[in-house]
Amino acid sequence: MSRPDLSDPAVRAAYRTELRTVARWSRLAGYVLIFAALGLFVWPNSGGPLRIGPFATETWGWISLALGWAVWIGAIVERTRHHRRRMDEGA
Repeated sequence: MSRPDLSDPAVRAAYRTELRTVARWSRLAGYVLIFAALGLFVWPNSGGPLRIGPFATETWGWISLALGWAVWIGAIVERTRHHRRRMDEGA
């Protein structure tokens, strides 16, 4: 792959599409974990269990939130590295 010519609108659109595919599943997993954390925070207040296994439901929410953000930020770093590699190729 060579460095894309971003001055051409068609090439820029294709490159945008390419960047969206980088780490797509990781970003989706991060979003799912973040929204699961929201559900875990609300669940006990709506009649759900106060504990799931060894931890309180809210503790699982905090764990899910932390993992979700870590996965999501990791996907952004991966996409940024991909972009830098592509931009440095032709230079």
